[in-house]
Amino acid sequence: MSSEETSAIRMSRFGFLMGLYAENFLRMERVFGLPEQVGDYLVSSIDDGLDLHLQIIERHPYTLELKLTYGLIDPLTGEPDPSAHLRIYRDARMAEVTHCYAGKRWQDVLGLDAPARTVVGHRLRMNVFLSKWLEYLGDQGHSPFTLRLGSADEILDNKTAQTA
Repeated sequence: MSSEETSAIRMSRFGFLMGLYAENFLRMERVFGLPEQVGDYLVSSIDDGLDLHLQIIERHPYTLELKLTYGLIDPLTGEPDPSAHLRIYRDARMAEVTHCYAGKRWQDVLGLDAPARTVVGHRLRMNVFLSKWLEYLGDQGHSPFTLRLGSADEILDNKTAQTA
């Protein structure tokens, strides 16, 4: 394979990833309305008994960093699982997963010295996961109208109930 062909493959993967970021932004906007509300912790409840938690970590003029998770706690780590940390670029209309927790940390999956190709592949998988998760959430009925102000204590209450 020539270096031009290799470069084209990398660019197409990169282009696909950028398209996925744009798609994830639209899905986030459709499912949650990209919360501009006052609260930094929102909970979406539908009739399935499994609340979805949306925690605003940081707000900046053009970006929003947040964590999306169910109130389920991994018994081994004590961390919410599954969860995704997102960075939303409001000006560029893109949303990327910066890291996920679905059983393993990124260091456990990739190692500390992962080559760029491996990192891009991992980012693709994380963002495909987010895309499918957001589609599922929308299909289940989560929307800006199911959001309410909440608190991190609700996850802690779940943690206590699960260990009892």
